Amino acid sequence: MLLFSVSTNAQNDSIVSTINDSIKIKEKYGLRLGADIGKLIRSSVDDDYSGFEISGDFRLKKRLYIAGEIGIEEKKDDNNYLNITTKGTYLKAGIDYNMYQNWLDMDNMIYSGFRIGASSFSHTLNSYQTYNTNQYWETQFSSNQPQEFNDLTAIWVELILGIKAELFNNLYMGINVQLKGLVSQTEPNNFTNIYIPGFNKTFDSTKIGVGYGYTIAYRIPLYKKDK
Repeated sequence: MLLFSVSTNAQNDSIVSTINDSIKIKEKYGLRLGADIGKLIRSSVDDDYSGFEISGDFRLKKRLYIAGEIGIEEKKDDNNYLNITTKGTYLKAGIDYNMYQNWLDMDNMIYSGFRIGASSFSHTLNSYQTYNTNQYWETQFSSNQPQEFNDLTAIWVELILGIKAELFNNLYMGINVQLKGLVSQTEPNNFTNIYIPGFNKTFDSTKIGVGYGYTIAYRIPLYKKDK
């Protein structure tokens, strides 16, 4: 009787172990599409700016994503010596790597990324005034005749650090910051590019730019893999 009881317990333990080992967590893979709500808000409150950006990523492996953004911007810069309007489109493509270890069925990201960006844009020089060092004897020269500078281009690279959190099933909210380095650009005659769509403001003595984004996105779940 004792032998039968030990044998029965051993068989039960074996069954439980087999069942526990067969439990698997599924991770979602699919195309995630979103928009930069920061640009939409800025467009509604800033009379000198309008822009829209669509972002997307696709999960290749557990932590690796291919990602990109496409957008359009128009920006007016107005100061004491220059009034210029820049408008154009841009495209960025690269990868994101998730550095965050999710628990069970969580699907959040703390990620770093890399992009190659390209922009095609134009400037409209609405008015300008040249600075004269000898202002006592000569008046400042100014012009209100608009000038068009078309077919301008720029290429840059950027590093990204960001967060994406799943608010509801397949719905995500994110924030990111970008550090950019200008690789090449075409410039108008007699002045430099003040603003490049997708790259943002350029600085006089460097090829460094910065940016940020606030996104909301939805993942279209295509398939799942075992975690």
